[in-house]
Amino acid sequence: MNTLAKPQKGEYADFYETYISKLGNENYVSLLNEQIEELKALFKSKPEGWENQGYEVGKWSPKEVLGHIIDTERIMTFRALCFARGDQNPLPGFDQNPYVENGKFGQVSLDDLLEDFEFQRKAILSFVKTLSAEVLENKGIASGNPISVRALLWIIPGHFIHHMNLFKERY
Repeated sequence: MNTLAKPQKGEYADFYETYISKLGNENYVSLLNEQIEELKALFKSKPEGWENQGYEVGKWSPKEVLGHIIDTERIMTFRALCFARGDQNPLPGFDQNPYVENGKFGQVSLDDLLEDFEFQRKAILSFVKTLSAEVLENKGIASGNPISVRALLWIIPGHFIHHMNLFKERY
């Protein structure tokens, strides 16, 4: 498997610096695995019912945030797959709000959501093992901006950190 070094500025749109800047020099595989355990520990440490309440009216519940994280990881992985395989078709952006609304995550058991997150992470790690170092440099257009395969993959743990920080600060 390749080493999957962090992306450099210029491999992604400025918007994604919000996520990339949260990352140190971690080992990608270890980081993704550690985040699985961190998420499980967070949810298990909270009182029953916590997962269904937003931190204020109109804000997503923790289960909805978790569903959003899973959806975003699937989308970033799909984009990485497309560009790794040389697909040069521009890929659309996505509006997170309808995804969460239509995901009906409040109706899904917490155990099922946590399992889905873990399986999604394992799928990402399996995919990364198959990538050559050369395709990590491939770029495509997503949400109207050029982005590399490597950047798409690193956005995943950075986006997770962003939401874990919000869980800790606001929930």
